[in-house]
Amino acid sequence: MNANATIQCSISESFAQWMNESNGSIALTTYQAGKVALIGHDGKQVTLLMRQFEKPMGLAVNGASMALATRNEVLLFASAPQLASQLFEDQPGRYDALYLPRAAYFTGDINVHDLAITPEGLWVINTRFCCLAKLSAHFSFEPHWKPPFITDIAPEDRCHLNGLAMVDAQPRYVTCLGETNAPGAWRTDKATGGILVDIQKNEIVLRGLSMPHSPRWYKNQLWVLNSGAGELLAIHPKTYESVVVAALPGYLRGLCFVEHYALLGLCQVREKHLFGNLPVQTRWPGLQCGIAIIDLRTGQKMGFFEFTSGCQELYDVQFLPGVKKPTILNQSDPATRQAFTAPEFSYWLRPGNEIKEAHP
Repeated sequence: MNANATIQCSISESFAQWMNESNGSIALTTYQAGKVALIGHDGKQVTLLMRQFEKPMGLAVNGASMALATRNEVLLFASAPQLASQLFEDQPGRYDALYLPRAAYFTGDINVHDLAITPEGLWVINTRFCCLAKLSAHFSFEPHWKPPFITDIAPEDRCHLNGLAMVDAQPRYVTCLGETNAPGAWRTDKATGGILVDIQKNEIVLRGLSMPHSPRWYKNQLWVLNSGAGELLAIHPKTYESVVVAALPGYLRGLCFVEHYALLGLCQVREKHLFGNLPVQTRWPGLQCGIAIIDLRTGQKMGFFEFTSGCQELYDVQFLPGVKKPTILNQSDPATRQAFTAPEFSYWLRPGNEIKEAHP
């Protein structure tokens, strides 16, 4: 992984038009490039901003709150729109949303994949320990559920539990790359051994998937990325019959919805030992990395944002409604120590208005 590699992209005209009309922007993570990317529109063209984080993975958005899984921490951000327009004093109005770091859970390297923000706290998919967990101020994590075939919660990545779908603000469905109970055993049958598990029923409801990711509940319908086949699946919530809505030339990870559109993340396959011999590789001569917009009514691709160099793998994709020009700060940016927010006001502390601290 080279976090300093030059990142280049190409944008279809239809993607730019959709972004201009969507009244929102897109946030995505790429652990391979070590970046959180924000794709917006300034009224004239599509914009791309990238911020450095250590192995950014799962991304969750709930109102003004954002949670980001990194290598050893889960970071919490909050939007400060009152401060956004003055982030750069010489460029007022450049941004309309500013995501500031507000808290962190120090989990250690538990390999968090998907996560969700709820009024009761943060749910995370703890892939290393094969469990659904809540984050805690007292522990690295608090296990709440494990797949029925997993006998012990141990740091062995036995089934590569990865995806989480929330229903009515509660965890309901997860995806695993294998129905296996030994360290790394899911790798053996990765092309066809993927499963979907109903947490409430505590049972496997769909088998035969190819490295599935990103289960999501939207408009009373369950959706899953059959990643190794490059397919977006619609799954009937009672019969669990699946229908291929769209097939794309990429290993799919990251899924969110905007009205009757789906935003999907596509990845290239870099590491051949883990990702070799997948159906998507035989179906398409070359794989792409980027964000595709799919019309759920027709299954057609309505626009594409492609990374042409410097970025080969994405993990998560989220839509930021009502935000056209977002930015985010990591902990190393000195502006995070100059930005103050409170329930009734926000304030930039800068040399021109700083009050010197008195030491009697």
